[in-house]
Amino acid sequence: MTNTTHFGYSTVDENQKVHKVAEVFHSVAAKYDVMNDLMSAGLHRIWKMFTIAQAGVRPGFKVLDIAGGTGDLSKEFARQAGASGEVWLTDINESMLRVGRDRLLNLGIITPTMLCDAEALPFPDNYFDRVSVAFGLRNMTHKEAALAEMRRVLKPGGKLLVLEFSKVNSALQKPYDTYSFSVLPWLGKMIANDSESYRYLAESIRMHPDQETLKTMMQDAGLDCVTYFNLTAGIAALHTGVKL
Repeated sequence: MTNTTHFGYSTVDENQKVHKVAEVFHSVAAKYDVMNDLMSAGLHRIWKMFTIAQAGVRPGFKVLDIAGGTGDLSKEFARQAGASGEVWLTDINESMLRVGRDRLLNLGIITPTMLCDAEALPFPDNYFDRVSVAFGLRNMTHKEAALAEMRRVLKPGGKLLVLEFSKVNSALQKPYDTYSFSVLPWLGKMIANDSESYRYLAESIRMHPDQETLKTMMQDAGLDCVTYFNLTAGIAALHTGVKL
């Protein structure tokens, strides 16, 4: 019997989801940063700055940036970790990874990049001081497996940071829905010539676990001291956990 999962509001075979998600990000990679700025009115940059501050990367740290896409977090982590550090930019999508790699090289930042699946990380146990995933967890088929892998590669005392769209404050739900399902696909069509990919992105946000559910999932994966910060009334949330 084939297992099924959600792709936005649709139900698909598990082995189809990774290919469908790949199609979305192949389609939007070239316009990803422009669309992020338009979609969030630039707020995603503030959310990422907050995440970077909470990470507290120091010289010599080893950092894994999962679903790192266009390299926003890796760029700052590499600067903070310095020449004695090691920052890996990874993504499961080749188009996104190429954009991120080229962007870092253009900034003079030379750091390892790797195409890899967060559910089967090709790194040894207890290797990284920090692991981050920004706006990538909701696209993963087996989130519990991915979180367990993130914990596995962390050193004892290391921290996981998960930045993701989350459950918005109820007072904002109606205008947020209108924006997500009417304005967002229109922007996708106008800017990236792809309304359906951005409709999926809106749906995937609604299907993602809320703040408390994700907190419990991280605890179940073996992480301790799990907490979260609501950002912009819960439009996004940063969850952090420590491997003891």
